Amino acid sequence: MSTLPAPTAAAVPAKPRRRSRGLLRARETGVMVVLGVCGVFAALITVSIIAVLLVETVAFFQRPEASVTDFFFGTKWSPLLGAEKHFGIWPLVCGTLVVTAVAAVVALPFGLATAIYLSEYAPARLRAVLKPVLELLAGIPTVVYGYFALIAITPALQWLHDNIVMRAAPALTWLPEDLYEWITKPISAYNALGAGIAVGIMCLPIVSSLAEDSLRAVPRSLREGAYAVGCTRFDVSTKVVVPAALSGIIAAYLLAIARAVGETMIVALAAGGLARLTLDPRDEVQTMTGYMVQIFLGDAPAHGVEYLSSYAVAATLFVMTFVLTVIGHRVMLRYREVYH
Repeated sequence: MSTLPAPTAAAVPAKPRRRSRGLLRARETGVMVVLGVCGVFAALITVSIIAVLLVETVAFFQRPEASVTDFFFGTKWSPLLGAEKHFGIWPLVCGTLVVTAVAAVVALPFGLATAIYLSEYAPARLRAVLKPVLELLAGIPTVVYGYFALIAITPALQWLHDNIVMRAAPALTWLPEDLYEWITKPISAYNALGAGIAVGIMCLPIVSSLAEDSLRAVPRSLREGAYAVGCTRFDVSTKVVVPAALSGIIAAYLLAIARAVGETMIVALAAGGLARLTLDPRDEVQTMTGYMVQIFLGDAPAHGVEYLSSYAVAATLFVMTFVLTVIGHRVMLRYREVYH
């Protein structure tokens, strides 16, 4: 008779190590404490920022040179020039909105088109390459975008103006004089158009990435149902997938707009430093963030009225971005689609 080999030590299963319940509870308690501290720390930072803005803004309005009426209803902003100072916020708001509008025209449609292509048309291998390349644009420092707008975008716009508009100008002499002068008006070396295009390029990855994630989150069953009734790929993309992902797309839009409103270095380098009440993107403008950069570079004495005015501008900018955030949250709740 043959005998079975004795079991080796490796064949015997090891007994599971018992973990102390007290150790597990202590570890979970430690994790909860760390997470709670992080949450409280983030809340304290937000409260501190709001408190600093509020205190300094109140100190600004207490100065005799400034007034609430002039700040909110004035149309002239000249705190650094001349003996008489003017603190009407609207030229800065106007410059910010012009740059943001140009950026939105560039980023929103192109970002959505890119997202639709990546989600519905691009092969998997091509998508795996294109999406990281697009997201690399978000990692480029904004000062690089500013120099790019200053040395590439603005000269290109001036070249197009000289070679298209000015060559067609003799055929437009029959237009009214004011309209003719507006059409043939040259593009300034510093202008809102070039700065807005650069900001739009910077915001393009935000729109395309977030919108593409929203489009891909739409269930496959909706696409298959549309194909089953004879819809083309374009019909499925534009009439089924995009409406189903509308809340995410609008959230991406609002996030990109808020990012454009708060952009600093691009507008400080390419938009200029002349605060004026204009809606023409070819003009030199100064944005709210551009003015704050100018003040903190040392052009104004510390704790002077000019210095304090930057906090009032920052508070106004904070309110604008906060309103955009609230609108985005309400839109997401209004158009949110839940799939099971």
